[in-house]
Amino acid sequence: MSGLATLRDYIRWAISQFNRAQLFSKQDSDTAFEEARTLVLGSLHLPYELHDKYLDCNLHSDEHAVVQAILTQRIEQRIPAAYLLGEAWFAGLLFKVDERVMVPRSPLAELIPQHFSPWLSKTPQRILDLCTGSGCLGITCAFEFPDAEVVLADISEPALQVANENIALHQLTERVYTLHSDMFAQLRGQRFDLIICNPPYVQTQQLAQLPPEFQREPHSSAAAGQDGLQFIQHILQHAGKHLTDKGLLVLEVGTHRSALSTLYPEIDFTWLECSQEDTAVLALTAQQCAACCVDA
Repeated sequence: MSGLATLRDYIRWAISQFNRAQLFSKQDSDTAFEEARTLVLGSLHLPYELHDKYLDCNLHSDEHAVVQAILTQRIEQRIPAAYLLGEAWFAGLLFKVDERVMVPRSPLAELIPQHFSPWLSKTPQRILDLCTGSGCLGITCAFEFPDAEVVLADISEPALQVANENIALHQLTERVYTLHSDMFAQLRGQRFDLIICNPPYVQTQQLAQLPPEFQREPHSSAAAGQDGLQFIQHILQHAGKHLTDKGLLVLEVGTHRSALSTLYPEIDFTWLECSQEDTAVLALTAQQCAACCVDA
């Protein structure tokens, strides 16, 4: 990296090296330029929106070391940018993230601000973010529905530690809290006006085929059995018992739209439009969930 002097130099060099190394990124619509700018500026605690006039400033010797170290890790170890910086943006909000949770990248980021209109018929007073991970979905909902109580539930205690950090970061401790729960097991008797969930849905055999960046993320947050439907089906079969009469389930299902339509031909799934064409999101009313419900 000799000869690199300014922020602009490092961003240009990083773009070239990222493309050469064929790094993978699926944080929203990241390009090599966006990720290079994010890492170079973020490593020095500078905002992404920094005016371009500052990009030609020379770095101090200690800053050279910091930037070089983080770019080397990204290129050679394929560590996701969010883990290197310890943070990621989701729906316009900043979240703490590390290897205990998946990197926030759900298409629900664009759907939550729409309040799921017209399918969510009333303003929710209680919201459940199931399989919460970092808590990004539920906390985003908390901002969009400022009078709602929000429960962030996950089976992973390490993930809930991160979620609690994000609750504190956004000063929401009075109405957002975490709950250790194996799916709905510890939520017996509780009902919600909105259940939102991005569950594991990757087929077991596909895990090894994912880019190295994904291999850095917790496999337990991605793997969902041989067909990828293990958790999705469980949610569909049990969510009805945890929704109020006018409640709504919003569920990210990845590439399983066709499989679910085949498995549940009697259910008229509502498929929500989003920009991520390879990831489907469905919505079901409480009555539709009840039709999928099981007694156990």
